[in-house]
Amino acid sequence: MPSDADDLIRRKDEHIDHVLAGRGRASVGAGLDAVRFVHEALPDLDHDAIELSTRFLGRPLALPFLISSMTGGPSRAEAINARLAEAAQTLGLALAVGSQRVALEANGGHGLDDGLRRRAPDALILANLGAVQFGRGYGLDHARRAVEMIGADALILHLNPLQEAVQPEGDRDWRGVAAGIEAVAAAFPGRLVVKETGAGLSGATARRLADMGVAALDVAGAGGTNWGLIEGARQIGGRAEAVAAPFAGWGVPTARSLIDCARAAPELELIGSGGVRDGLDAARAIRLGARLVGQAAGVLDAALTSTEAVVDHFEVLAAQLRLACFCTGSPDLTALAQAPLLDDPRF
Repeated sequence: MPSDADDLIRRKDEHIDHVLAGRGRASVGAGLDAVRFVHEALPDLDHDAIELSTRFLGRPLALPFLISSMTGGPSRAEAINARLAEAAQTLGLALAVGSQRVALEANGGHGLDDGLRRRAPDALILANLGAVQFGRGYGLDHARRAVEMIGADALILHLNPLQEAVQPEGDRDWRGVAAGIEAVAAAFPGRLVVKETGAGLSGATARRLADMGVAALDVAGAGGTNWGLIEGARQIGGRAEAVAAPFAGWGVPTARSLIDCARAAPELELIGSGGVRDGLDAARAIRLGARLVGQAAGVLDAALTSTEAVVDHFEVLAAQLRLACFCTGSPDLTALAQAPLLDDPRF
């Protein structure tokens, strides 16, 4: 009889297959197209001297990109993680691993071990666990083990109520999750990130999380992968697919989530993710308050190919971001965050 860990591994591989097939694509946009910069026709800048570096959780980064959490079963996860780590080291990016629940419960493996840090000795690496598990028996020891097993600099706890409620094997009892997050935040001061997984964070939730002591938020807004649809796709023709179908447009779009979270919790660092397609979208997210910009599904094809493909992918995004800076007269990302916008009735 398959173990719980075997079931988790199989599910993670199914997730990748459905993401690649586009079955989890949200029916709403991320809202970033409504962010239109005023074009500067006379930039008094050297394009090649524009500074794209930033800091996150006190750490310097050469580029403001986060390789967002992705995972898979053992047939692919180890290679994916190795390529992502090597690319993060090469370009000076941040790297968030996929959920480490399988690795914890199977005592390691799947590329989530100290080999990750050896491949990326200088990169900012974020460990990752589901927040719901901290209402179902996980404690500080699990959080510490997740961080230590990959030599991570900080920890992500992800929120995915839509996915869990649709998933036939999902965790539907979320009582105690908030208390669990608060306990982890106290144990990891300045090192806890809380992220949604594709339905966005409201301003009210951002404020609650700030008051719990978290250091940063990844809004992961609507407009990218909808994990309710992914779980429905695993049960084509079944109840889960029928339940998920009307929620294809559910959630707070990424642009709105960034605006609301920045207003409600200005002291927190924000990651803008969810439907980020290119470097211009990254510029838009930074203008709305993001310190880092994350991609997961957008880089998955490259991650399945080679380290060089991942590097090339992010070099293109960096070139697009630099062009957005040049054409707004922004010498660096601080200036870009204040660049003037065109009036737009949708925004």
